Amino acid sequence: MNNLNPAWKAFKVSVNSLCSGDQDRRLKSIVWDWDSNGKHDFIGEFSSTFKEMRGIQWECINPKYKVKKKNYKNSGMVILNLCKVLLFKQCFNNECESIVAIDFTASNGDPRNSCSLHYIHPYQPNEYLKALVAVGEICQDYDRLKIIMLF
Repeated sequence: MNNLNPAWKAFKVSVNSLCSGDQDRRLKSIVWDWDSNGKHDFIGEFSSTFKEMRGIQWECINPKYKVKKKNYKNSGMVILNLCKVLLFKQCFNNECESIVAIDFTASNGDPRNSCSLHYIHPYQPNEYLKALVAVGEICQDYDRLKIIMLF
């Protein structure tokens, strides 16, 4: 409100909600100037991928101004000061590690019983092995990963 250089409040959004987990998906951001009378003004827009969102800036472009005005460059710059990807985090001495936990406790069933999640099938992976493979695929891009398995 009444500010040509606004600083927006930080917000949280899941990567899944933002881009369906696809860090290369193009995201379009639209910037409006809020007016108390409800007639908000379109300032401009820019696009980026989630991967590109690491302390960078974008020109906010109003396509109508670009066509109408000869010397129009942009309607301002949008600067992203901070973008964090949060998983399950555990911090020790300011170093964060991603943690994935899989519950293998025996209370989930006898591995000899075909109804058990622990069932050891002679020809197919059980539910726990499938979970481990899925976690491995999801987490392969993370530098520091701790997997905790509960037996």
